[in-house]
Amino acid sequence: MPIIEKWHRAVSCCDPAWEKAYQRFESSDEEISKFRRRLVALGALNWHRESVIVELFCGRGNGLKALASLGFQSLSGVDLSETLLRYFDGPARLYVGDCRELKLLDRSVDVVVVQGGLHHLPDLPGDVEKTLSEVRRVLRPAGRFVVVEPWKTTFLRLVHRACNLSIARRAWGKLDALATMIDRERATYERWLAQPDQILQLLRTHFDPEQQRIAWGKLTFVGRPHHPAAREMKGAN
Repeated sequence: MPIIEKWHRAVSCCDPAWEKAYQRFESSDEEISKFRRRLVALGALNWHRESVIVELFCGRGNGLKALASLGFQSLSGVDLSETLLRYFDGPARLYVGDCRELKLLDRSVDVVVVQGGLHHLPDLPGDVEKTLSEVRRVLRPAGRFVVVEPWKTTFLRLVHRACNLSIARRAWGKLDALATMIDRERATYERWLAQPDQILQLLRTHFDPEQQRIAWGKLTFVGRPHHPAAREMKGAN
């Protein structure tokens, strides 16, 4: 049983139907393998192994397991769902917490990772602004913010069409699980997909991008904390 610290005594979360669909969407081994490939592609092998890493919206913790498999040891996961956190059995500190109000010290973290969580936020763009401000606060000056989120591309539109075909959902359990998750979070999901320019502007306001890629229905973004004063001083020299 993992040790879980609660930043919030009472949290209204989460949708059990969504959580069950999430568990059906892919096995833990499949998700760990996916996250590992993704992190390697984003350059994680070049990060210091002593890095302090926090994953927000960590769910059942397979992103943390992927990081551990790459040799990272100082790991923490934050999620509102205690139910999902209790599936975790790896080496990390776990917190039931709100990404909009992180109980972490200023400039205490080297890497913050979000793999499919920002689009769950109920108030857009306000909650995204709060979350990005908190992430920038806790990151060290040379830290990194890694984001992977759904993005409206031609591929994602095709996936959405497939989700509307009952015969396809019956034939493919993974598609049915995805369609169920979308149905259960439709309001926040569609609100997120409808604001690409505003979301990118918020990311670039808080972080200087190292990488940005939009493909296969995903936005991938890696950024460093934006420090306007430091930039102005550099330009003046």
